Amino acid sequence: MKKTERLHHMLRFINQKQHFTLPDLMQEFQISKRTALRDIASLEEMGAPIYAEYGRYGGYRLLQQMQLPPISFNTDELHALYFAMQALRSFTSLPFRTTFESVHKKFMAALSDRQQENIHNMQQRVAFKHTEQIKDSAHLELLLNAAVQQIVIQITYHDKNRSAAEQSKVAVSIENKEPTKENLEDYHDQSEAVSKTKTSTRIIQPIALYSIKGYWYCQSYDLKKKAYRVFRCDRIISAVLTEIEPVAHLADIHSEHLRSLWKPSEQAISFQCKISEAGMDQFQQNHYPSMRLEEQAGFYLLVGTYEPHELEFIVSYLAGYGTSIKIVEPEMLKESLRQYYLNLLEWI
Repeated sequence: MKKTERLHHMLRFINQKQHFTLPDLMQEFQISKRTALRDIASLEEMGAPIYAEYGRYGGYRLLQQMQLPPISFNTDELHALYFAMQALRSFTSLPFRTTFESVHKKFMAALSDRQQENIHNMQQRVAFKHTEQIKDSAHLELLLNAAVQQIVIQITYHDKNRSAAEQSKVAVSIENKEPTKENLEDYHDQSEAVSKTKTSTRIIQPIALYSIKGYWYCQSYDLKKKAYRVFRCDRIISAVLTEIEPVAHLADIHSEHLRSLWKPSEQAISFQCKISEAGMDQFQQNHYPSMRLEEQAGFYLLVGTYEPHELEFIVSYLAGYGTSIKIVEPEMLKESLRQYYLNLLEWI
């Protein structure tokens, strides 16, 4: 790192830290004690109000926060920022009051003609493919603010799937029957009868937002059910802030903890599939918190659970593996996948 660039970084470092020591600078910038002393002298020449404190707990202190110079980026950093920004292009809804076009316009306007030309040339050689956002989500900003500020909100939610209780009644009614085509058709007919769309009012505390395959999701804690829930943001019809006291321990949960929050219901059904090496590659690219890979006697298994109302989803998901998997159990899932393929053949 060049000295001028290092001094700019150092100025921001001490402005944020206020009190610092020579070892702080030496560790942060990987420099010697002698270089650190010279850099402090250079910063003082630039006008930084640095005061030396002597004694056992001495060091240096910034007398007041400084007005920092504008951030400067080198060519590689500009390219990295530009292509990182491309991730916004695929979203029609963002949890901020801005759009890709607005950010892109301001970014390009700040560049010199030469830098704009470099960016244009890079565009012709590098491309990032992102899944386009499928449906708009109107309440992302409120959800994000509630998650950051630990605020409980009330939402009206479009429940597309039937409840687990309703679906489990259907599943239990035929669980002891032989998985024949007739019984499966009866299962699907009964499922249709309880799958009507409805709305519900939820009291939730948002934890984090994330985007997968064109949809925004909100990981939350449902205060009435006292359980973690994931809501698809485009199905949130309305959202308002409340004065309800937030759950204190949720402040310690961060986005990297989301996978560990998932737990199956009591009605969840376990499944196991033998999976090939090609299937394992596909699993790494596309899987859900309810699934994992396990090694057993020299081969691998795709194991997991699905809720009774998720039968069609899990069948469609497993069908995507083709000959890379073979269902071990349960028999109902195996027969459902077989029927799925037969239905496809009828359409050919």
